[in-house]
Amino acid sequence: MDDLITDFLHYLAVERGLADNTRISYGNDLHRYATWLTQQHITTVPEERTTVVAFLTSEAETLAATSMAREQSALRKFYRFLGRQGVVTNDPMDLIDAPKPGRHLPTVLSMAEIDQLMAAPDVDKPLGLRDRAIFEVMYATGMRVSEVVNLSMNQLHLDMHLIQVIGKGDKERLVPISEQAATWLRRYLEDSRPQLLRRTDPHVVFLNFHGRQLTRQGIWKNLKAYIVDLGIDKDVTPHTLRHSFATNLLANGADLRVVQEILGHADISTTQLYTHLSNGRLAEVYHATHPRG
Repeated sequence: MDDLITDFLHYLAVERGLADNTRISYGNDLHRYATWLTQQHITTVPEERTTVVAFLTSEAETLAATSMAREQSALRKFYRFLGRQGVVTNDPMDLIDAPKPGRHLPTVLSMAEIDQLMAAPDVDKPLGLRDRAIFEVMYATGMRVSEVVNLSMNQLHLDMHLIQVIGKGDKERLVPISEQAATWLRRYLEDSRPQLLRRTDPHVVFLNFHGRQLTRQGIWKNLKAYIVDLGIDKDVTPHTLRHSFATNLLANGADLRVVQEILGHADISTTQLYTHLSNGRLAEVYHATHPRG
């Protein structure tokens, strides 16, 4: 089973160009499946629907709906791969309906909270200036945290107010950056980054205290610390800045297709989530301000 999973993940990387994070998640899901099969003393790849349903039922006791949906997606793709390889002749996933998780509206920050966050880092210190530049860039561009930490110096075109972003599946897109965010990024590059550099230059834009590439976990940890210090009672992650960026663009009249292009969404239905969020915000403002709201 482990060899089959390894072959499948290699196929996803080479032939499908799936993002690393997705492949890692699929791998974790499938290894849980393999472990469960071992516990059930099943030594071959099962082709019976009842076996797969029993596994999914056991998983539902501990996994959230979104994780269950991803796990079923992993199994569905895995069995199709095994069918093409001739490993199985019957696909049990054909008889299992894909889950339809409810629409979850992501957390967004208000403009006042965005202003608070931007003002929180101590920009007189190298790490504080770096954090301010990161938050400004993320909110101004809607970049994913993985895109930010992997951003290379040669992807910056600040003279044209553009950043060349390499997103999921190594797809490239050009993203505009505001003058304000570009100014803070330049300040970081001129004043802070040279102080953080050590003997070797990793050529990525954002560095940690040791002069190496900043990690996704590092940004998450730093952001969380600022949010706690500010007393903002919301479940804020780096993705919250991306959500806030998209929501505020649409609330101010931006075209849905433009926002889709900037965010790098393959399917516009993903971008449409933010229109629901904007409508929710409209209702919130209405009820808060209308005399009979």
